[in-house]
Amino acid sequence: MRISSTAGNLRFITKKIKQAETIKLILDYDGTLADFAPSPDHIFPDEDLIDLLRALSQTPNIEVVILSGRRLQHIKQLVPIAGLWRAGTYGIEIISPRRELIERIKYQEIRPQLELVKPKWHRLIDSIDGFYLEDKRWSLALHARDADPDIGLQILRDARAVLQACRLGNQFRVLGGDRFLEVAPTIADKGNAVKYLVEHNDWQQSLLLYIGDDDKDEAAFAIVQQFGGIAIKVNQGTGETIADATLGDPSRVREWLNVEFIA
Repeated sequence: MRISSTAGNLRFITKKIKQAETIKLILDYDGTLADFAPSPDHIFPDEDLIDLLRALSQTPNIEVVILSGRRLQHIKQLVPIAGLWRAGTYGIEIISPRRELIERIKYQEIRPQLELVKPKWHRLIDSIDGFYLEDKRWSLALHARDADPDIGLQILRDARAVLQACRLGNQFRVLGGDRFLEVAPTIADKGNAVKYLVEHNDWQQSLLLYIGDDDKDEAAFAIVQQFGGIAIKVNQGTGETIADATLGDPSRVREWLNVEFIA
């Protein structure tokens, strides 16, 4: 079901926010707070966004969580703010506001299998323009957004065949997307990450408010709604979502957050 961001929906959300004693504000990064970078390894800290997130994190009844598919090291560079939660690789690796590092699976358990895949994926794209192999340490992602569309689809099919041949087992999952393929531990799931944070930090009595832009966020939407929270999808009004409302783009998200919590 798709729900649009009518003024009525947003007024209802504003009412729930005003009634909440405490709020856990859970935010995706790329496509939600900021436009997409040319590649995942391009790190462009945005000072205006950093100022906004710092102000949100200093609001007494709000706890801010950045939950991204990017690796944690990148999120730390993009959001260099103490006092908030930062989670990378869909919640596998987390830094708490007290700077405690949480790794929800042992790196040594999963890296050997990824090392089987990595050279094979490298050979698939060797000398072919438009592809990018991202190594997040905990996962591998193959980007074909800049490749010839037909070649890109074929390479991604071949990459899936590599995963089948490697027989990684049920410890891993495959994530798809628009000209995108990723292999990651099964625990690399934003819904799973939200559930972990809620249950391990006694957040059940807080209002959960999640904002994200793609299919990886839909799993988190479902968990947030199970806990009585609010899900907002960032898009241009196309596609299906279970979210309670939508906002058009990252600039609109920033404006809404500023008006709702800061101004």
